[in-house]
Amino acid sequence: MTLTRVEILPGSQALELDWTDGGHARFHAIWLRDNALDAETRSPANGQRLITVLDIPKDNTLSDAVITDDGGLRIIIAPELKELQFSGDWLKRHIYDLEPPQTLGHLDPTVDIWNCRLTNQFPTGNWEDIRQSKPALRNWLADIQKYGVALLTGLPTTSGAVCDVAEIFGYVRETNYGRWFEVRSEVNPSNLAYTNLGLQAHTDNPYRDPVPTLQLLACLENSVEGGDSIVVDGFAAALRLKSEYPEAFDILSQYRADFEYAGASDVQLRARKPMIELAPDGEITGIRFNNRSTAPLTHVPFEKMEAYYDAYRRFAVLVEDEQMQVGFRLSPGELFIVDNTRVMHARKAFSGTGTRWLQGCYADKDGLLSKLRGLEKQPDH
Repeated sequence: MTLTRVEILPGSQALELDWTDGGHARFHAIWLRDNALDAETRSPANGQRLITVLDIPKDNTLSDAVITDDGGLRIIIAPELKELQFSGDWLKRHIYDLEPPQTLGHLDPTVDIWNCRLTNQFPTGNWEDIRQSKPALRNWLADIQKYGVALLTGLPTTSGAVCDVAEIFGYVRETNYGRWFEVRSEVNPSNLAYTNLGLQAHTDNPYRDPVPTLQLLACLENSVEGGDSIVVDGFAAALRLKSEYPEAFDILSQYRADFEYAGASDVQLRARKPMIELAPDGEITGIRFNNRSTAPLTHVPFEKMEAYYDAYRRFAVLVEDEQMQVGFRLSPGELFIVDNTRVMHARKAFSGTGTRWLQGCYADKDGLLSKLRGLEKQPDH
């Protein structure tokens, strides 16, 4: 993408650019100086900044700005009289001259929300394919980023194989449950997940801060009746709540809920976070919803408590709505992964006969997204 026009704006503290595609944006002199790409400002080895904001003069102005022969930008910034160059593509990727969101409750544009209709196009990969093919791995990881959930088939039914999947894109996040954990019925379970009871749609470990951002569950055996898995897009549910009951959305995002887990005397986990978490600009960034781990609410004012429970109930009704759910039965050798900051998962009750044995582990999105970005820069062959 090349530039077609540059103009220094009055006061010389910013400039205006046009691109060949009709794009248009403004950039401040201080921003251009701080983001200079020269070897004195950025490490050629890793791209990290070598200066602090205090190394930059306070009052930066543009002495000159021209379009280069290759459609990039060359500028001179005073008072340093430092010459800097940027490509048109780089500037296009880093535009910040955008209309600010008008309301709370918007999503990252890379996210696609979904409901029961995803059943017919559920994102799915194959273990051998993603192991041997970079494009296949890239596509599978891109689906997880986009939808917050994906299936994987063809996985060996060996203990610990779930960790091999996590390590193909990142690292296992070990917790008090271990490097991986078993999900099957027990006589005296330490967690309700280890029974044959049904589980309401929930995000895992809301009592941790930070919460594990990815959960993987692999099926080793499944001969019971029932026990189907269910997933719900928490972002879609939050937006529906905002549309139908805006006051409920506001109160669940405004006040922090309390979450707690005490599985043993040496495990006392607590966190205080909103059920619907927003960034300062109003973007929905996280869902924490888990009836089993919600502790007594102590961070909601007395005057708001009844309204909070009403909002909590309305959100739960939407989560339980079959139109919001995608259900599937895991077979041995299959795995599903969820973005645990977004997608809730549930399980139907199953019979006491037969065997249902799943293994799970946690990982984090930073590793997945880093791997995805690296693969997107590589050719397919």
